[in-house]
Amino acid sequence: MSLIHPVANGLRTDHPIPGLVFINDERLPLDNPDAIERTGRNQGEGLWGRTDPLPDGGWVAFTTEPKNRAFAWAVHHHPEHGRTVLLVRDADWSSLHHDWMYGRNGFLYRHGGYWWDGSTWHRPSQVADRAFESYDARPVRDALTVTAADLLARPGTAGNARVAKIAEFTVPEGPLPRWHDHLALWAASRRPGSRPLDRCVVDLLAPELDPVELVGRAALAQIAEIDAQDLPHEKYGRKDLPPPQAETEAGPLWSKPVARDWAEQYHRVNGPEALLSGRSAFGTDQPLGLVADHNHLTKVIADSLQDAEDRRGKSRLRPGASQREELAAHLAWWPAVTLSDSTDGLIPLTALRTTLVEAVIGGLAEDAARARKYQETTVSLGDIRKDVVKLIDWYILRAPARTPALFGEICLTARLNLGLDPRDVGALLRRSLHLDSQLDGETVDALLDLALPPSATPATD
Repeated sequence: MSLIHPVANGLRTDHPIPGLVFINDERLPLDNPDAIERTGRNQGEGLWGRTDPLPDGGWVAFTTEPKNRAFAWAVHHHPEHGRTVLLVRDADWSSLHHDWMYGRNGFLYRHGGYWWDGSTWHRPSQVADRAFESYDARPVRDALTVTAADLLARPGTAGNARVAKIAEFTVPEGPLPRWHDHLALWAASRRPGSRPLDRCVVDLLAPELDPVELVGRAALAQIAEIDAQDLPHEKYGRKDLPPPQAETEAGPLWSKPVARDWAEQYHRVNGPEALLSGRSAFGTDQPLGLVADHNHLTKVIADSLQDAEDRRGKSRLRPGASQREELAAHLAWWPAVTLSDSTDGLIPLTALRTTLVEAVIGGLAEDAARARKYQETTVSLGDIRKDVVKLIDWYILRAPARTPALFGEICLTARLNLGLDPRDVGALLRRSLHLDSQLDGETVDALLDLALPPSATPATD
């Protein structure tokens, strides 16, 4: 939702977005999702519609607006919390449909992706949790839900506002001035039996959203502990930056917790490769496994060259040791790369990852079966076999960027197939690598802090 910007509120919405105009939505059959779908679906070129039931009750419905095809109506009906009616750009409705149906990030969005699930406000979804194939939900501290009744305790002047018509609608350049008057007009238009104003959610207040607490690009880089030049470009890489809570002439601004979440995900993505890298003989940073393979092959080839020279005898001029080492290093480079190349390497990394997952899950399945046999209430997880840890080492040292995917798949499969808590599986991986990995304990901990899903790490405040 952070990349989707609604452009207007439907007049019959229960949860208005601050700053947006209200549009007359009387032509929408809001109590009939199938009819909303039929408004646009197969009604002509450039028109479309869709409706789906929500997993926990309620439904969503979308339709291109026939009188203004640049826009689409989006309706979310919650069995307890009423309905949300939004106008979005027609190109955005499919993304909003995905968020509402599968995003696991609530149904109301404010301040650049802060979301509400009916009870709790959360920060924008940024930190991936592969054990649940979703994002880690981060509640907002000291959040206060602002209702229409709260805002209208200070009455607005409905006569100073107007309801827009869809056929002539164009997107305003910024938030409406005196939006309080527009909210008063919306409230005055509410029909008998509509949701009470004290149950119509309008906004979120939280200390972290105080405008004076928001930070810009320089502070974002500082929080992430990276050079500002390494940040994605504001113009061309906006989707790779955190969703902004405010836009200014100087650029986007973020809340500090959103910036910290982005920094955490940035290091989860880039950290394993940086942690498990070393300097090659050619002065470049490469995965530790590739460096080790290259050094090993260089020695093998250099020794072979020495043996060949010894067999030829002393009658011919021999290269010096440094020349031999240099030649061997060049001859060894591509064979070393080919050992772990992800496209056409000698070792199929994808197949190896599948094998590693199956090997770890096989051991966990034995533990789960033993617990069932003896009717134990908890599953005692035995250490991962030493040979399996050795192969895990080989894999992560040559493909460190793939480490989160490996550990995430193990935690996900153990949760779905065996009912194991990701935190228990994460503790097992940590213990087993401490026992048998060639990596030192400090590196193991640093790697797992980056590569384990959030749900598989020790609980913290």
